[in-house]
Amino acid sequence: MSRRYDCSEPMERTRGIAEAVSAVRRGELIVLPTDTVYGVGADAFVPPAVAALLEAKGRGREMPPPVLVGSVRAATALVDDLGTYGQDLIDEFWPGALTLVCRANPNLMWDLGETKGTVAVRMPMHELAVEVLKETGPLAVSSANLSGQPAARSAEEAEKMLGDSVSVYLDGGLSGRADPSTILDLTGPVPRVLRKGAIPVDKIRAVVGVVLTDDDDVKEPAEAVAEPEPAKPSLTKGETAQAQEEAAEGPADTAEPAGPAAEAAAGPSLAKREPEDG
Repeated sequence: MSRRYDCSEPMERTRGIAEAVSAVRRGELIVLPTDTVYGVGADAFVPPAVAALLEAKGRGREMPPPVLVGSVRAATALVDDLGTYGQDLIDEFWPGALTLVCRANPNLMWDLGETKGTVAVRMPMHELAVEVLKETGPLAVSSANLSGQPAARSAEEAEKMLGDSVSVYLDGGLSGRADPSTILDLTGPVPRVLRKGAIPVDKIRAVVGVVLTDDDDVKEPAEAVAEPEPAKPSLTKGETAQAQEEAAEGPADTAEPAGPAAEAAAGPSLAKREPEDG
């Protein structure tokens, strides 16, 4: 049976975070608030947990979830190359509502679905989410809703849709905004916007200079409650998440192409991702 914790109460928050971390380590699902929408999360390094996340939402492996991290350095351990502009974008917009699609670190033992060698990664600007992520390590996180339904902006909305498929609901009140994160593909020579969102394209251009868009295929953010929101072989699942933090130092609602033209322009190796994720 699932449990919901009111994180506005200090004792409930402490208990809720502890229960959420334990649930993740058992390979179960949790729901947590982010700066965009509520997300449903699973240990990114436990394939059955990721499969359970996709099943709970009613979506397939062809739409892999993004990964949320609790620190920039955790993110750099997940990617093979940030490219020319990745670090500048992270410095400017993280933590925040910018999802970066990069080539995944080929040495990681995980299975997010049909990613075609990419990973969509984001560090949210939400204190509770980051606190959880620093305890759990990277989480595969998709918007906390049934696929095709509006993304939840409260724990109650998420629970109505996902029910007992989730072990722990962390109730942090209404999520920060209805707009999804902006999704930027860094796998090509020039950054390409796959979905317009909370970070305006002109602000991205101010950092990187040239940004490719396709206004016919890049999804605009909705005005109201929109549908936003995505190791080493010898390690155990608990050690794996910790190893990511340690290797990097010394978490989505997620990269979702909004149409076939955007996917084709991004290149044949870019995974198909669903635009509902935050």
